[in-house]
Amino acid sequence: MGSATAAARRGSGGLIAALAVTQTVGYGVLYYAFSVLLGPMSRDLGISTTTAAGAFTTAVLVTGLMSVPVGRWLDARGGHGLMTAGSLLGAMAVLGWSQVQTVPQLYVVFVAIGISAAMVLYEPAFAVVVAVTAPAARTRALLGITLVAGFASSIFIPLTGYLVDAYDWRRTLLILAATLGFLTIPLHATALRRTGPRHGVPQRSGSPARALRDPGFWLLAAAFVLHSGAQAVIAVHLVLYLVNLGHSTATAASLAGVLGLLSVTGRIATTISLRWLPMATIMAGVLVLQGVSISMLPLVGRNLAGAIACLVLFGLGFGISSIATPAILLDRYGATGYATIAGTLATPVIISRASAPLGAAILAGSAGYHPVILSVAAACLTAAALLTLGRRIPAPAIGERRRTARLS
Repeated sequence: MGSATAAARRGSGGLIAALAVTQTVGYGVLYYAFSVLLGPMSRDLGISTTTAAGAFTTAVLVTGLMSVPVGRWLDARGGHGLMTAGSLLGAMAVLGWSQVQTVPQLYVVFVAIGISAAMVLYEPAFAVVVAVTAPAARTRALLGITLVAGFASSIFIPLTGYLVDAYDWRRTLLILAATLGFLTIPLHATALRRTGPRHGVPQRSGSPARALRDPGFWLLAAAFVLHSGAQAVIAVHLVLYLVNLGHSTATAASLAGVLGLLSVTGRIATTISLRWLPMATIMAGVLVLQGVSISMLPLVGRNLAGAIACLVLFGLGFGISSIATPAILLDRYGATGYATIAGTLATPVIISRASAPLGAAILAGSAGYHPVILSVAAACLTAAALLTLGRRIPAPAIGERRRTARLS
């Protein structure tokens, strides 16, 4: 047992570095590049941007639906084969994307991209880290991965734009497919070789079934669903809302771009705060800050300084859920069965992320953008209340989890 723990610690540095690279490239190619390619691809295929964006939404929904089976696989077999195969599938799917000629072909490719994303992005990467990293080192390991991957948009959005200008969208995708394949396939194949259940750090006993019967879990799930939807609405609609407030498109885009940079700052501040406060308390406080700050945007957002102040405060919590989710789940349920529990939580969270911007567009079309922004504020504040309430419900006792596991 001691030798397994020591081996896991010795190899953890290389594992974290490898996952930091693969998460950055994976998010950059499978997620962020689409926003740059949407326009030229739609024009070339002769389809509306709404139809093209529907393919991306389909991919996100598929990722959500795949979260539970992927989590079960990770708990049973580890991440080596799954993430290596997912990288190969992702590279092939992006290669196929470069060759599409019809809408059905586009949607089929994005189903494959959605499956690949479920196999290689944050949820499986975090599950691997949880399985092989000692408890005292997990927060630092997860922070290291998310700090690097937090720059995925800052790297790949301008890079994709440069490639489109220099070549075209199809040749850009060929380059991105090669980048994804050449970097992530060998890294996953080599760095994750000893990350299966037999090689992991001994974990505190637990039962996924018991977690799903815990009322506190569903309060946490509701909180993260609301927060995920709120952040997705801001990510998609913020530029247009700022333009409606009177800012130029360039200014609005620059202000929106600040959110990505501030998310890194927020993650560092959150990790430092863990010395004094539990993660759920920190997360609830950040959600209150986000709710209050974004609710002020309709009042002071026409002024540039007012808009900056609101978005700086909101942006500090923009990436916190990526490190808060594993920390809260591990604190409440332990590490055994983590991937299944996290996958169950990820399913509604990802569906909310995919569908909330559409709901916001419908609301904006009928009532304007002010109600949309106020709905985002209400979602953040409600999520904070749910997190606080969830902390007041006692976590399942370890003995109860074991009895549940024997009865299941």
